[in-house]
Amino acid sequence: MALYRFLALFAVHIALLASSCFAGDPFVFMNFEVSYITASPLGVPQQVIAINGKFPGPTLNVTTNNNVVVDVRNKLDESLLLHWSGIQQRRSSWQDGLLGTNCPIPPKWNWTYQFQVKDQIGSFFYFPSLHLQRASGGFGGIIVNNRAIIPIPFATPDGDIIILIGDWYIRNHTALRKTLDAGKDLGMPDGVLINGKGPYQYNTTLVPDGIDYETIDVHPGKTYRIRVHNVGVSTSLNFRIQNHNLLLAESEGSYTVQQNYTSLDIHVGQSYSFLVTMDQNASTDYYIVASARFVNESQWKRVTGVGILRYSNSKGKARGPLPEAPSDEFDKTFSMNQARSIRWNVSASGARPNPQGSFRYGSINVTDVYVLKNKPPVMIDGKRRATLSGVSFVNPSTPIRLADQYKVKEVYKLDFPTKPLTGSPKMETSVINGTYRGFMEVILQNNDTKMHTYHMSGYAFFVVGMDYGEWTENSRGTYNKWDGIARTTAQVYPGAWTSILVSLDNVGVWNIRTENLDSWYLGQETYVRVVNPEATNKTELPMPDNALFCGALSSMQKPQDISAAAAITGNRSKLFFTLLMILSALLSLFR
Repeated sequence: MALYRFLALFAVHIALLASSCFAGDPFVFMNFEVSYITASPLGVPQQVIAINGKFPGPTLNVTTNNNVVVDVRNKLDESLLLHWSGIQQRRSSWQDGLLGTNCPIPPKWNWTYQFQVKDQIGSFFYFPSLHLQRASGGFGGIIVNNRAIIPIPFATPDGDIIILIGDWYIRNHTALRKTLDAGKDLGMPDGVLINGKGPYQYNTTLVPDGIDYETIDVHPGKTYRIRVHNVGVSTSLNFRIQNHNLLLAESEGSYTVQQNYTSLDIHVGQSYSFLVTMDQNASTDYYIVASARFVNESQWKRVTGVGILRYSNSKGKARGPLPEAPSDEFDKTFSMNQARSIRWNVSASGARPNPQGSFRYGSINVTDVYVLKNKPPVMIDGKRRATLSGVSFVNPSTPIRLADQYKVKEVYKLDFPTKPLTGSPKMETSVINGTYRGFMEVILQNNDTKMHTYHMSGYAFFVVGMDYGEWTENSRGTYNKWDGIARTTAQVYPGAWTSILVSLDNVGVWNIRTENLDSWYLGQETYVRVVNPEATNKTELPMPDNALFCGALSSMQKPQDISAAAAITGNRSKLFFTLLMILSALLSLFR
């Protein structure tokens, strides 16, 4: 009995210590070593960014409410941040991996991310957010599974497949940066990759011999959940699988009304889940295709990604022409109507037991309205820059969230305009002053000649409307106020607008940006600062112990061993959890 009391008391102490970190939910631990390797995805050796020696990086496969600990070792020759795109970082913008919240991880250092995938399900991806690095790789998929007690609105698939598609340049990200810094466009990509590999040789004239291509093995009669992410630089891609229907089931954390598509436009930064049944006769393999959209097809013929879907009983290689994409290069109405057809499944449960549709966004009063207008790049102070509403964002040397924590003045201005500036464009660290628990309407007006997609960190927003022309107050009469898809990245067609609604219930500093890497690099972004007037750990977690310091606070940064200590902290947390499990098992023996 004395031993039982001792073990019980010890378990209580360990549990109390661990509870400050674990909050009662399971932990998932991963180590990411980010480095350069040489690869030849398009047949030409080039420097790419790998994680743990792999390009693309490993999949982060977790379950709703898991605590995720990722120790990142930066073996690049420049600073690094990893951004977990679509993970809402509830109460913890400190972990978002963007310059507005985090100091960069210096070369040869490591830093440990720790966040919870709170009340989320779905398909997302991670990528390096600095220095145009995503153009060289460093990306990988994120799967957030539902907890076993929460049903999914379809039969459990027979397998889970991740497909990362994206346009690709043979020049690495440093060369692409130099091009942008010189005031030039990046030009046409050299190809499209599928899971880091080049095209299958479907055409000997267009595709040289010896290129490694992606092959996905499947079994006849089985249904697979195929999660497709556009991780590219700036090109919208049409995704299709020869002779197979794509039953859309989920997009960036929201179950959709299930609809069949023969192909779907997936814009930069967007993610979709399809249920695909292997119902063909397997007389041959089948093409998986990702081809550029809204471009001159005669010039862009080489910019097509082709992989292979191979049945276990396949009788031969894929043959014949590729399945065709929609032919609306100059008229994007088909694509917009397709986008409008994607609806939220309001009867399905999400990460929580209550139906998604219980959140009646259409009946909530809007408190803030921002019209964010983009235009083609302009010259500001002799530099070629991209703007939102006439403001080209300048990242401060001291991150916004860190400046708030230590009351560092004159780092940013809370003066982002609610409507586009009428005067000359300017370069500023101008931030949106969000209203905590407000309901913000954002109109994304694309006055550029190319497609853009816009992402917002920290939230899933409701896509309630899109149309051509200039948005006006009367445009609200066309909004979908019931089942508009809730997602994190929305496309805005050239010469058109997209309207989103977002509930500002997540305290922190949150990025709004174009996902087109070239325009993002040139300043087309801002942040929304959401502050609870009553400071409490219930709405925002404390600053992490391993936070890095830079800019005006760089003198507070200790030598590299503080970064190494973060890994030790992660291992120590893992040890506490293991000890707790052992003690629980021992106690059960004495009961």
